Amino acid sequence: MIHIVGAGPGDPELLTRKGARLLAEADLVLYAGSLINPEILREARPGSRRLDTAAMTLEEMVAACREAHGRGQEVVRLSSGDPCLYGATAELTTELDRHGVPWEIVPGVSSFQAAAAALGVEYTLPGVSQTLILTRMAGRTPVPPAEDLERLAATGASMAIFLSADRVGGVVERLLAGGYPPDTPAAVVSRASWPEERRAEGTLADIAGKAAAEGIRRTALILVGAFLTRRGERSRLYDPAFTHGCREARR
Repeated sequence: MIHIVGAGPGDPELLTRKGARLLAEADLVLYAGSLINPEILREARPGSRRLDTAAMTLEEMVAACREAHGRGQEVVRLSSGDPCLYGATAELTTELDRHGVPWEIVPGVSSFQAAAAALGVEYTLPGVSQTLILTRMAGRTPVPPAEDLERLAATGASMAIFLSADRVGGVVERLLAGGYPPDTPAAVVSRASWPEERRAEGTLADIAGKAAAEGIRRTALILVGAFLTRRGERSRLYDPAFTHGCREARR
């Protein structure tokens, strides 16, 4: 069986219990050395084979999985954060299906969650934003035209922008062109939950300079929206005057 395991954002303690168990049982561990905290590999069984996939192709990874599966071995493919986001998971599972190799996905904590925790914010503040957009800026890998940052900015929703920290200035330009005011709160969080975590907070008008001053150039998330003020309306869920299935309204 090939277990595609979300390794979490970096802190080894944010690896799920199931992920840690599978890692401890694996005969072969595939991991991206440029993204996975090496401390997480301490959970792997001593004597297990480890392959850094940073320089590997999809075909080479599939071949390694097929070979190990043919020997009756357990395989863990560690995916940074959660496998459902920018993890190249679909292309791997498609190839495994084509070769009749069984697989499962074990979810993990995403970096967008760790970044919010680092800043002490909630993306969905009542009266401020109830929508979070997870996206990236077009680069060497394009995005569909309908998902251009400028178009997404027109929604005014909270945004977590992946894989774009080396182009903060360009991101800001597109967001401003899409309708975000220059004083919109913004933050950049690098390696959220790692010991070397770094943060820059400001507005769209100055966040590029602040991120550069912190030396943040990669492995970071750009967060944008009024949710960063941490000021929203009171939630009705715990309002004594609001009734729901578990509580009668109080006067």
